[in-house]
Amino acid sequence: MPAPKTTGRRSLLITSATLLSLSVTAPAALAAPTPPTSPSTTPSTSPSTRPTATPPAGMSTLGGARLGQPGTQVNLAPGVPVLPKDLTARSWIVSDAESGEVLAAHNAHWRLPPASTLKMLFADTVLPRFPKGDRHKVAAADLKGVGVGSSVVGIKEGGTYSVRDLWLGVFLRSGNDAVHVLSAMNGGVRQTVEDMQKHAEELQALDTHVVSPDGYDAPEQVSSAYDLTLFARSGLQKKDFRDYCSTVSATFGSQEIRNTNRLLSGDSDVPVYQGIAGVKNGNTTHAGATFTGVAERGGKVLLVTVMNPEKAEHNEVYKETAKLFDWGFGAAGKVAPVGELVPPKSAVSPGSRPSAGASAGQGAERTSGGTGGAGAKPAASATGASGSGGAGIALAVAGGLLVLLAGGAFLVNRRWPLPDLMRRRTRP
Repeated sequence: MPAPKTTGRRSLLITSATLLSLSVTAPAALAAPTPPTSPSTTPSTSPSTRPTATPPAGMSTLGGARLGQPGTQVNLAPGVPVLPKDLTARSWIVSDAESGEVLAAHNAHWRLPPASTLKMLFADTVLPRFPKGDRHKVAAADLKGVGVGSSVVGIKEGGTYSVRDLWLGVFLRSGNDAVHVLSAMNGGVRQTVEDMQKHAEELQALDTHVVSPDGYDAPEQVSSAYDLTLFARSGLQKKDFRDYCSTVSATFGSQEIRNTNRLLSGDSDVPVYQGIAGVKNGNTTHAGATFTGVAERGGKVLLVTVMNPEKAEHNEVYKETAKLFDWGFGAAGKVAPVGELVPPKSAVSPGSRPSAGASAGQGAERTSGGTGGAGAKPAASATGASGSGGAGIALAVAGGLLVLLAGGAFLVNRRWPLPDLMRRRTRP
């Protein structure tokens, strides 16, 4: 995803970093059947996971006092477009992925069941630990504990799968079976939950309590639109995370699988959103429909998270997300922010105030624009051939990659640039 053009950007303050160059090619795309996406309407049987009808009066104020207030927070002024009138989600947030500015929000810190959007935290935590070419033979114990009615990609006991295939199963089909196999490789579900919780705390995602690595409904498992946005923002610094979450379709074993993110893959009532590049959707009985998306337009990169629309229309979570993206791209550069996305703890130098644009952590990446830190120029979206039989996504990183060494951290003028992303599509 291209970083917006900026002027006067000062040099990077870097602690223990190495500059590497990088080029990327996304997995091949193939056509596949469309899985169902309608939200479940089964009544909850667990009071501890059933969200209340109204947000609590006192929510976290991390990122700004207004983000802790119930209701919609936005600074309307002449020239700023009016927010869509028909939003029904219990919680949502629109933010600039690079500067960290929160352009508008609605109950941003309301702690709600996250469903499979929690897989963004799982991926951001576990993905850097296993080379994607590694292969794993699945034992019966690896699949133990996969919830009844879970979304699965179809992993079989005794089968051997590459790490890359397992992550495709996680991102495209939201496969809880793939999550459990990767968790087994990581030392088990309990260890993975502990690792995820620690990583959430490092990211300052303090609304989040992890119980299950796959986001399956569990008592006390909660997150917030604010935290889910932090997970996406952190994950998108990683090349493989971007590869997987932006892949429309792929081959898994002998079957073809298609991304269930409808803004990326499209549906009968939801067109592919212009400039979309990920990230992750979710849907369970307690959570309803949840979604975090990232899109680029005109040099701006926005993140939108929507949790649990009350309107029961098919694909409503994507429709409301698209409306918020449209508003955000129209308002960017015109609206005064109502808060900010905080950086990871390790990105803040001792004694300094947390800033919205610092970056640190395992596998973090940056676009390098030379010693002046100006960043790379935006890459234009293009339509063209990209293989046979379906839509594809190609990733290209312009510039270099800053890899943080142990204990390394750096600050860049309150910004967290994302690498350039160029998308190519073909019509079926």
